[in-house]
Amino acid sequence: MLKKGSAKKVTIYVNEDTQYHLQPLYEAILTYLMHKGVAGATASRAMAGFGLHQVMHTTKIEVLTEHLPIRIEFVEAADRVDALLPTLYDMVTDGLIEIQDTVVVKSAMKERPAEAKRPHERKQAKAKLLRIYMGEADRWNGEPLYDAIVKQLRMMDISGATVYRGILGYGTKGHTHKERFLHMSHDMPIMIAVIDAAEKLEQATDTIESMMQDGLIVTSDVDIIRLVHSPLTEVPDAAQPSS
Repeated sequence: MLKKGSAKKVTIYVNEDTQYHLQPLYEAILTYLMHKGVAGATASRAMAGFGLHQVMHTTKIEVLTEHLPIRIEFVEAADRVDALLPTLYDMVTDGLIEIQDTVVVKSAMKERPAEAKRPHERKQAKAKLLRIYMGEADRWNGEPLYDAIVKQLRMMDISGATVYRGILGYGTKGHTHKERFLHMSHDMPIMIAVIDAAEKLEQATDTIESMMQDGLIVTSDVDIIRLVHSPLTEVPDAAQPSS
């Protein structure tokens, strides 16, 4: 954790679409800083800007949004910054690195309460995995289909369901759906994953199939390994009189 007193603030400006070893440069920088134990770093995306290339980039023109500037900022002790700079210098081949003197007035972090260790019981059984694929824009009785399916599963006493939203995909129609940073698609692929006993999912599948007009339902045999923690043992209050 940072100590109170003098420090250095480092600000790095890069383009959002600049790559470093097959990943976005700003993500690579954040990963490097985290692995080096930097107290914290923040990346923020600008709404508009231009650099040495004298080209204006703005969110108003979609083709220019992926080249918007990203600002990465972190504060660390001067000696830590000196140790980090050589690698950062090599990573940023097109951008700007700025260092300023600063003062840490307060650095505080809430301590997480220690969790009491509890014994657990291991349960294993055979079950079925049900996966339901649909589009985010699919509807059923005026509400999103995925929302309606989850509600239906709860009413059928299914043990649990998880909804996943894709960031890129296509289906049998051949249409590609892609999520952009500011321009969110409203028809991204949706998958609902459910695990329960085979007989319960057979009934659920029939109900879900009647709700869907376009999509895919897949089932698989799975082995469940579940760790069930025992409840914490309550200690009687010594101030209360015994009966």
